[in-house]
Amino acid sequence: MHLDTDTIITALLHDTVEDCDVTLQDISAQFGDEVSSLVDGVTKLSRIENQSPDTRQAENFRKLMVALSQDIRVLLVKLADRTHNMQTINSIGRLEKKERIARETIEIFAPLAERLGITQFQTELEDTSFNILYPEMRESIQNRLEFLAAESENIIPRICQELQSLISDAGIECQVSGRRKSAYSIWRKMQHRQMSMDQLADIMAFRIIVPTISHCYSALGMVHTHYPMVMGRMKDYISTPKRNGYRSIHTGVIGPLNRRIEIQIRTAEMHDLAERGVAAHWDYKTGRSEKSEGSFGWVQELISLIDMNSGADEFLENTKMDMYADQVFCFTPRGDLIGLPAGATAVDFAFAVHSKVGRHCCGVEINGKIRQLASELNNGDQVLIKTDPDAKPKAEWEEFVATGRARSAIRRFVREEHLAEFSRVGRALLEKEYRFHQAALKETALNASLSSFKVSRTEELFALIAEGKISVSEVMNRLNPELEKTQKSGQNRRKEIKSKNKEGSDTFNITGMNPGMALHVANCCHPVPGDKIIGILTTGKGLTIHFRECMTLNKYTDVPELWVKVDWKRNDKKRFAGRIQVTLLNEAGALAALTTIIAQQAGNISYMQISKRTSDFFTLLLDVDVANLSQLKSIIAVVRTNQYVESVERVMI
Repeated sequence: MHLDTDTIITALLHDTVEDCDVTLQDISAQFGDEVSSLVDGVTKLSRIENQSPDTRQAENFRKLMVALSQDIRVLLVKLADRTHNMQTINSIGRLEKKERIARETIEIFAPLAERLGITQFQTELEDTSFNILYPEMRESIQNRLEFLAAESENIIPRICQELQSLISDAGIECQVSGRRKSAYSIWRKMQHRQMSMDQLADIMAFRIIVPTISHCYSALGMVHTHYPMVMGRMKDYISTPKRNGYRSIHTGVIGPLNRRIEIQIRTAEMHDLAERGVAAHWDYKTGRSEKSEGSFGWVQELISLIDMNSGADEFLENTKMDMYADQVFCFTPRGDLIGLPAGATAVDFAFAVHSKVGRHCCGVEINGKIRQLASELNNGDQVLIKTDPDAKPKAEWEEFVATGRARSAIRRFVREEHLAEFSRVGRALLEKEYRFHQAALKETALNASLSSFKVSRTEELFALIAEGKISVSEVMNRLNPELEKTQKSGQNRRKEIKSKNKEGSDTFNITGMNPGMALHVANCCHPVPGDKIIGILTTGKGLTIHFRECMTLNKYTDVPELWVKVDWKRNDKKRFAGRIQVTLLNEAGALAALTTIIAQQAGNISYMQISKRTSDFFTLLLDVDVANLSQLKSIIAVVRTNQYVESVERVMI
């Protein structure tokens, strides 16, 4: 790979800090600060402990990309290390561990090698991983390859000679080589084209290396004159290079014995880049590519995603989208070329032009025709994005975008919008509790406590309260421990209903029980005045009031002596918590609309928790304080008519 001395030394020493009694200071003293820094970069990638395998893999990849942004040699050493690990993987006894390493290799390291253009790493990583993960499929493909090779004995040398003579006779110097394709590349092709093993015929690839670009196109014409061309199989990566800088002409033709073959035509410089990738033109003194910075611009795109994602898992998910995709090339109205993954839409194009264009896009013209933002783009499309300062990304865009950049930007915007909404609700819940205790929420104390809740902004803390991930009492106890006693007594006053025969204080008509007994409203079914109810005597609690159809009552079928007849007594001053479940569209403004509706219907939200969230919807559990069943039914009916509401129902276990 023609690497510099420091990289070779790093490769030899990369395990010493972890496995030997050697420090970075020792390495710095003997080999210099640069080698020490490189070894440190490689060593840090393995220091991820006490995490789940998926999270560890995601965090490892995130660290890898950060290291790559600082010095690409760290990644080159890591790829070489992973290649060596795969060469010796059979020394690992546990199949589960081998499969985990192989899957990580084929999903992350092989695509990275491909994006960096390092074919020799990519091919070996793919084939060794494929052999571990799908041994039976690999054996079947290998058997098919051997059968076809025996059937067409010496065909590869024969075609090489034909191509050599064809190009040389035209006065063009050339080097021709041929090979059978790898089992993994054939398997990927079978998956992509949905073809069976018996249909497998395209197993040979040939390479023609000529002096100049003009010779490449001359050779292409000669090949198409000599062999019938397979329609739709010609790709010109010289005029439109891949994102990793790869340049070559690919074409499919019908060769001897009526066999399809693939031919690649390139210059020697292109071949060097194809084999060694980023290492071929990297200036190790400056840490930059000697060629166009755009050739490896995808690396910086991945790095920019780190700041746009909320966690390592999401970062890995979005970068995988970009690493695996083929490309389409489209143009702005000014003629600028934009490369995108196959399947990309107008929204992907907008974010590729600029993040502001993506955030405010509201329409698109493709080749002069008005189209939907979800429209997929094709090679050669001219795309005009229309913007509006008031336009905002929508959560449903995430379902059709094809780039990690667009998906991350959409998620980030939606998160910020939801954060603002939930923050308002959470603040209201906390301030309400402080008012109940006749105390004031102090911003200085709140800001000082943020680190203890593992957040950096008050908005994040309020949102956690609204989502039910942190209780109001937990926050109050942290901010004002002296309120804990009054808080507990306040909670008891809310939960306990005393039947003390004082005018206006009775909530129930109770028959067959002693005066002064404590009463509780069951947390499982949350009955409200108007529901048909029953009381259950519970040791240490007194009487617990349940909805008559509550499933919890099944536990008491064999103890009828604990059942007490009760019904409601009219008392307009008392309020009870009815529990409802609401599924909302995952859009900005949805939560604000819901809380406004409930407030307009004289309901009060005393508890809220997100029970489920997807890219399209999120589901909330709400306790709404109401006077009676009629009011609760009215709130549910009005909520159901709102445009953001997918469903609403009362929760009664």
